[in-house]
Amino acid sequence: MEENREDRELRQLLATARTIAVVGIKDDPREDAHRIPLYMHEHGYRIVPINPKLSEVLGEEAYPSLSELPEAGTPIDIVNLFRASSHVAGHVDEILAMRPRPRAVWMQLGIADGPSAKRLRAENIEVIQDRCIMVDHRRLEIPTV
Repeated sequence: MEENREDRELRQLLATARTIAVVGIKDDPREDAHRIPLYMHEHGYRIVPINPKLSEVLGEEAYPSLSELPEAGTPIDIVNLFRASSHVAGHVDEILAMRPRPRAVWMQLGIADGPSAKRLRAENIEVIQDRCIMVDHRRLEIPTV
């Protein structure tokens, strides 16, 4: 069966990305906002934790916000949002100010914001909404990076 366009684009993104900034990451192993980044980490992705309440997660220094990432740091390929839909708009300016900009913003299952997605897409940033990055990674059988 031929893969559809959306799956091809997701496969391309996940197969070539190396670094994922996870906004709203948790350090509690019972939380999806910990288990999903841990899965991605175990599959070869570098996870950059973004949470003002944490100092370290998954062996990586945590940053209070995207705007506080070091400028000379590793470029972020994907910003993965574990924030309520009502908070997404508050991250758009931070994302657009990143240099270099991420290739994609991935909003986890249950998270979507049309106006924010429109702004990001207008700036050539791919947007995935209301999908679990771990589920798609498994479903598309992306090899460990």
